[in-house]
Amino acid sequence: MHGLVNRALERFTRDSYGDGLWQEVMSGLDLGYGAFEPLMRYEPEVTERVLTALGARLARARSDLLEDVGTYLVSHPKVEPIRRLLRFSGVDFADFLHSLEDLPERARLAVADLDLPPICLHADGAGLYRLEVGLHECKGLRFGPVVMGVLRAMADDYGALVVLEHRGATEAAELIEVRLLDEGFASGRAFDLAARQQAG
Repeated sequence: MHGLVNRALERFTRDSYGDGLWQEVMSGLDLGYGAFEPLMRYEPEVTERVLTALGARLARARSDLLEDVGTYLVSHPKVEPIRRLLRFSGVDFADFLHSLEDLPERARLAVADLDLPPICLHADGAGLYRLEVGLHECKGLRFGPVVMGVLRAMADDYGALVVLEHRGATEAAELIEVRLLDEGFASGRAFDLAARQQAG
């Protein structure tokens, strides 16, 4: 498992629940370290154990926990660059959906050995879309719920009204249904193509 995936779990936990909870979880796992290095690789079972321990500690189902991670990756101020990268993908939410198939390849341009599962979009018309999210090598890590969280947060970011439903999985992919009800439901969050430099 790429260290960036485990690092995302770590940052989500620290930023959402505090350093103490993360340290408690890692201490209980007795892995010999308390933080993840983003450029290292880890055995898939390490990610599996962290997810299990986090879910138990927070009393959260794994799918709900992973969806929260996806929402965090878009909405938390500490990971604003990810939100900006995704907003560059389209002028509205429909454009963003059509860009998702290119996301794994764009991620590899930034981090060559980051292997995200493939995403396939089917546009059925009248605002109905189906996403197929490929299964990951780590059986316990399903990216479908993470994508659900990203989609939910990005819909809010664009000001779009959507209904999302996880439709289960085949042997090759998880299935997500997206109903785009209103592209301009709300004003959405402000976004500038050029990041403004913070006044010092």
